[in-house]
Amino acid sequence: MKRPGMLRRRACLALGAGVLWGLPGVGARAGTQAEEPLANAVRSAMSAAIAAEAPPQPSFPTVEARLAYLRWLGAMSERLQRQKTERRTRLEFLEATWYESTRAGLEPALVLGLIQVESAFRKYAISSAGARGYMQVMPFWSRLIGDGDPSQLFHMQTNLRFGCVILRHYLDQERGDLFLALGRYNGSRGRAEYPNAVFAARRRWQSTASPAA
Repeated sequence: MKRPGMLRRRACLALGAGVLWGLPGVGARAGTQAEEPLANAVRSAMSAAIAAEAPPQPSFPTVEARLAYLRWLGAMSERLQRQKTERRTRLEFLEATWYESTRAGLEPALVLGLIQVESAFRKYAISSAGARGYMQVMPFWSRLIGDGDPSQLFHMQTNLRFGCVILRHYLDQERGDLFLALGRYNGSRGRAEYPNAVFAARRRWQSTASPAA
């Protein structure tokens, strides 16, 4: 059992990870993403996407597609080693990120870049605005499209799924304009700092060994 003092220290470290902006290896300061009303059809679709089963083992139509995925996994694992030193943990994170991003129709490199900027790959990051986890998901999303329990946003798969579904929603809302969609995600729509930071981070995770969706 973890001692209360240890838990408090973890919480403080996580909070610190989420309130700094643009420093190497440190989570980004979350914006003031506003809770907006959702049409019933949109809410239902997002809720269904969140509630779907955990990811199955990936399957690929061809041997080459599977090999491309494995090459991508190896390349990304090497790049992520400093942030996640344990190999199994690193691979589980990358497998989940690939699955959730491609499931939402998003580029894995974009999602990895967003995570780098938002939380510096810290699972328990908390921003000054209250956003949580790898993709800095605001707690109100748990009430809007989830089960109402924001503590679940610290679960790796749950956080990645929420983040990818939400970014997909904003991208659809902005008719494919990624710059504006990223601004909405961060709560700074129309300002260039956040989208530019994500675009710059994405370049680190782009690879000639691109996985097949």
